[in-house]
Amino acid sequence: MTSATRDCAFDDDGRWFRYRAAAIILHDGCVLMARNHRDDYLYSVGGGVHHGETAQDAVRREVLEETGVPLEVERLAFIHENFFTDSSSQSLSGKTCHELTFYYLMRYDTRLTAIEHQSTTLDGVREWMEWVPLAGFGETRVAYPTFFATELARIGNAPKVIVTRE
Repeated sequence: MTSATRDCAFDDDGRWFRYRAAAIILHDGCVLMARNHRDDYLYSVGGGVHHGETAQDAVRREVLEETGVPLEVERLAFIHENFFTDSSSQSLSGKTCHELTFYYLMRYDTRLTAIEHQSTTLDGVREWMEWVPLAGFGETRVAYPTFFATELARIGNAPKVIVTRE
């Protein structure tokens, strides 16, 4: 991120807000998720929307940055408003968080079957991608967003609004 580029986010006296765009990439009964060496959970592919950037442009950028493969948006699938207190991330530890994420269903590309590309989190932690079976999602390893466990199997054609307090 250049000095002129800013995420649509703020941190004010222990209250943190972030506008995020994320990808749903499905293939053979699995969803592509990210993980890293610091955190013991899986998380969706995506990241912060930059000021002046559309959510669709942000999700395409984030997918390319994190997988090395340019993907096209198929459609908006979920709008997720999540309220949580972060206890795992060093940068957010103990903060009351409010995150608004637009989840886009992406068109699968065969170059994603063997992803060797690696990226880093905003604070420089190495991350990689992992295909996670939809059956039993979140049962053996914590995975966010938790609603993927039930909603991805029955993903509809119209966007669905989901509010969670995780």
